[in-house]
Amino acid sequence: MNEDNFNMSIRKFLKMTGVGSQREIEQAVAKALAEGKLEGIGKLPVSMKLTIPSLDLDVSFDGDITLE
Repeated sequence: MNEDNFNMSIRKFLKMTGVGSQREIEQAVAKALAEGKLEGIGKLPVSMKLTIPSLDLDVSFDGDITLE
């Protein structure tokens, strides 16, 4: 295994998912604000799931997104 290529591949995947996730969250929050479903204060509980079936990897990451 080429460690440099492996690490670069992981970084590209994380960059793609990070940018894509941020865009989706921003759009969902903007829509909820526009529809009056969200006040724009407080925190939003959030979770992210990472799975790699061929490695039997299934892990969740939990946290909060602060709106203020």
